[in-house]
Amino acid sequence: MHHEPVAPVSRRYRPFDSLFARLGQNRNVHPLAAQAALAIVLLGLAPAPTQAAPAAKDAQLEQITSEISASRIEATIRKLVSFGTRHTLSAKAAPDRGIAPATAWVHSEFERAARQGGARLEVKLDTFVQPVSARVPVPTQMTNVLAVLPGTSDPGRIYVVSGHLDSCVCAQDVLDATSDAPGADDDASGVAVVLELARVMAKERFPATIVFAAVVGEEQGLYGSAHLAEQYRAQGAQIEGMITNDIVGSSAGRTGPPALRVFSEGVPSDESEAQAKVRRSVGGENDAPSRQLARYIQEVAGRTVPGITVEPIWRRDRYSRGGDHIPFLQNGYPAVRFTEWLEDYRHQHQRLRTKDGIQYGDLPQFVDFNYVAQVARVNAVALASLALAPAAPKAVTIDSSLSNDTKLQWQAVPGAVGYQVVWRETTAPFWNHVQSTGTATSFTLPNLSKDNYFFGVQSLDSNGHASLVSFPKPTPR
Repeated sequence: MHHEPVAPVSRRYRPFDSLFARLGQNRNVHPLAAQAALAIVLLGLAPAPTQAAPAAKDAQLEQITSEISASRIEATIRKLVSFGTRHTLSAKAAPDRGIAPATAWVHSEFERAARQGGARLEVKLDTFVQPVSARVPVPTQMTNVLAVLPGTSDPGRIYVVSGHLDSCVCAQDVLDATSDAPGADDDASGVAVVLELARVMAKERFPATIVFAAVVGEEQGLYGSAHLAEQYRAQGAQIEGMITNDIVGSSAGRTGPPALRVFSEGVPSDESEAQAKVRRSVGGENDAPSRQLARYIQEVAGRTVPGITVEPIWRRDRYSRGGDHIPFLQNGYPAVRFTEWLEDYRHQHQRLRTKDGIQYGDLPQFVDFNYVAQVARVNAVALASLALAPAAPKAVTIDSSLSNDTKLQWQAVPGAVGYQVVWRETTAPFWNHVQSTGTATSFTLPNLSKDNYFFGVQSLDSNGHASLVSFPKPTPR
């Protein structure tokens, strides 16, 4: 008689593989009986994990991504390049050249998006004077341009997306404010993403607030983003996630679908000694809030934006380099960096020239505008999903008493209709098990030892939007 093969057992039940093997090899035991015996053992030990069901199509996300235009992104990048240079020290250049007119133009584009979106988008100039530093020889006025889309029911919860407006020929002279520095990829591509997101999302309504930011002074020392992050910190702002788009213009370097790197730090930049002591004891160096943000982006984009692969990179940034997410990290906010898969350094920070038949310089001809549009869609679905979902659970704890059960508790989240516990093996990079808890704010997984897995908790709204994962803290013993 033909028997259907026994379904493979989840990896979390490996301690019972030998039992299953012995039952299956015994000729006196029918294969179906072996399967039933194993199921009885397992059901008596722990709740069976349910794998997350494929998400239903989200009409709002589909509408947003469908409106993102590669041709508009191209027009934005070419316009920014037309200012000749956007060097931070070029403010007193000609009326149509330099950082000042470029800033004014971005401000006008945000205002146009606000008018077309129903006047809910609040456009602001964030101006400050940067003191003298290694790359700023005299006190210099700098201006970030912001467009704030206020949340409808939870406006204090904020998500920030940025690109940096300035450019340079830093490979030759970081203080050269007069040579052409087109900055098409670095970082007109990122600013174009932010402007396109503001244009498309301005008319949408989200419970949480989204801030679209074109920041300055990045090439001089991340000064614009540092000022913005410090202002938020001083105000006690609740920044739940920040994404910076920096060098997102080229699809080169990968076979198959183009890839987008998402850099995220492990050990938090602002970790206290007390937090470090807990982490060294129980782990969590791969579970900082920024890592949860990177995982979330990959998951949401993977099921919503076809034709691009989102690749988390488990480090804060590239070797000896940095971006505008770092000041947010240093101020205690979850933040990640988006960057193309393989950078071409001949087209970054270079004076325009041809040498040995090779064109140097960051020109529009080296930008893949369709790829930038895909990057914009990844940003859009991540930001919209986060802003639509309830806040992540707070005060999440895991019972540290001596027990092979795992008990989690957390505070109720306003607007959440339910919660789910997620877990993974300690060697697994991504969450691979999920269990609904209904509306309960505590949950026990019997005979699933906290010593063998990492756990987290998410809140859910009535449409299935899930929050970021909250990683638990152990209760004192």
